[in-house]
Amino acid sequence: MRAAIEVTDLTVAYRDTPVLWDVDMSVPRGVLMAIVGPNGAGKTTLIKAILGLVRVAAGQTLIEGKPYAEQRRLVGYVPQRGSVDWDFPTSVLDVVMMGRYGTLGWLRRPGKRERDLALEALQKVQMQDFAHRQISQLSGGQQQRVFLARALVQDAQIYFMDEPFVGVDAVTERAIVTLLQDLRAAGKTVVVVHHDLQTVPEYFDWVTLLNVRKIAGGPVAEVFTEENLRAAYGGRIAFLGGGNGNGGSRGADVPERAIHCSISISHP
Repeated sequence: MRAAIEVTDLTVAYRDTPVLWDVDMSVPRGVLMAIVGPNGAGKTTLIKAILGLVRVAAGQTLIEGKPYAEQRRLVGYVPQRGSVDWDFPTSVLDVVMMGRYGTLGWLRRPGKRERDLALEALQKVQMQDFAHRQISQLSGGQQQRVFLARALVQDAQIYFMDEPFVGVDAVTERAIVTLLQDLRAAGKTVVVVHHDLQTVPEYFDWVTLLNVRKIAGGPVAEVFTEENLRAAYGGRIAFLGGGNGNGGSRGADVPERAIHCSISISHP
């Protein structure tokens, strides 16, 4: 079966400094995948390179076998919340309807169908009561839910989400996780830049470990291991689970070989 996302020999550099180096990555259809790695590992840059948002020094990226420019309609993107001007004077409903512009084109105005789809998406993220509120009046978690609703109305096959859990409360995080898992259950492919290693086995079924180069990638139960985590992060890794009798806990839905851990980096 053809991969949903295929990255081959990808290198990205800012000035003379490589941010990604010779990265190969194949993401199957219908998985919920985390991209994890230390700060500066190139996680956000990897997503932006796939979406043509940064210049690539070498290599290629394909969406369903074709360049992204030919497959835009298949892709939904949720950038980091901090990259958006939330003071822009527009309503929640208008922001969500912007997700339909790829289908409508920029010359057609959204109509009743687009409005209905936007309201339906807001209901899915429990934000329907805020439809006419200015986005500047929302909390961080509410803003993130609006971004997710905008991605939902695109009805994409592949979703890229950059740190969707940052700055949200526990209730919002759980709502987002449920939404992502529902997308996977519907056959969508979801790729998430993620920073909390302890929740990787619980939230995701596929993972890519990155530190400028790709360290490992595949099913969480196979590649989310102590060896790969040490290779990606260096320093000391304190393991909180794994069934080794050290007092750690693991949820019932976490794969047997998956690891809960926390990272503390030792500097020379």
